[in-house]
Amino acid sequence: MYKDFKLGLCQMLVTMSKEENLAKAIEIVGKAASSGCNIIVLPECFNSPYGTNYFAEYAEDISDSESPTLKTLKSLSIQYSIYLIGGSIPEKNENKIFNTSVIFNPNGEIIGIHRKVHLYDMDIPGGIRCFESDVISPGNQATIVNTEYCKIGIGICYDINFPEYSWTLSKDDTVGILIFPGCFNIDSGSKYWELLMKVRAFDNSIFVAGCSQARNNDASYVSWGHSIVVDPLGQHENIDEKEGILIKDIRFDELVRWRNNILFRKHKRFDVYRQ
Repeated sequence: MYKDFKLGLCQMLVTMSKEENLAKAIEIVGKAASSGCNIIVLPECFNSPYGTNYFAEYAEDISDSESPTLKTLKSLSIQYSIYLIGGSIPEKNENKIFNTSVIFNPNGEIIGIHRKVHLYDMDIPGGIRCFESDVISPGNQATIVNTEYCKIGIGICYDINFPEYSWTLSKDDTVGILIFPGCFNIDSGSKYWELLMKVRAFDNSIFVAGCSQARNNDASYVSWGHSIVVDPLGQHENIDEKEGILIKDIRFDELVRWRNNILFRKHKRFDVYRQ
C-alpha cells in the first residue's frame, strides 16, 4: 500500500520577474533532486508575486503547450525522474482565473490539477486586506494523485483551514500524505501555520506537509515561510523563513503503527455529525 520516499519542500524566494522565478525553481528543484528527493514540492504562486493585483498579469493557460511554467515543470520532472508538485500558479481559463497546482510524474505527464477550493478573503483593520474572490474563481474538487509511493492529497494554502477538506482527502486509507503549497502571511503564519498542519496530521492520522515561499521583506505581501512536515502523531520538522529546502524521509511504518494502535479513524460517527 505504501512505499517510503524522500520528500523535498523547496522554499524559494519569489520576485517580480517570472523569468527569475522559473530560473530559481530550476535551481532549487535540481538541488533537491541531487539530494535524492523522490517527490519535490514548490510553493504557492512560485512563478509570480502573491497578490490579487498580480494574478491576471502572470496567469498562464495550462492547456497551452507553450506555457513557460508548465514547460519548465515538465522538463524538470523528466530530467530528474521525480514527482513534481508544481506549487501553484495563476491559471487563465477562458474568462476566469484560478489558483492552480499542476502535478507531474517522472515521465513528464500531468497526473493531477488542483484548483484552490477555498478562497482567502480577509480584512484586518489597520492590517492586511486581501480578497482573493475579487479576482480568483474557486475550484470544485478535492484532488488526489496516484504515485508509486502512495496516493497524495493536494490542497493549496487556505484549503488546510477546513477540516472537512482534509478528511475528504485522507479518508481513503491508501492516501499517505497531504501536501499544501502555501503562502501564509506573517500575521496568520505566526498564529496558525504550524498549528493547522499539526491538527490536520493528528486528527486524520496522516503525514502533512506545507511548502511556503521564502520571506521577502520587500514584497507587498510578506510570506511567513517555515515550510513544515508533520507526522501522524503531530511531531514536526520545519525550516526558518529564509530560502532553503526541507528534506524529510517519509517512513510509513509510523503511520501504519499509529493507525493500528489508535483507531479513531474508525470511530468517526457520521450518523451523529450534522452540517
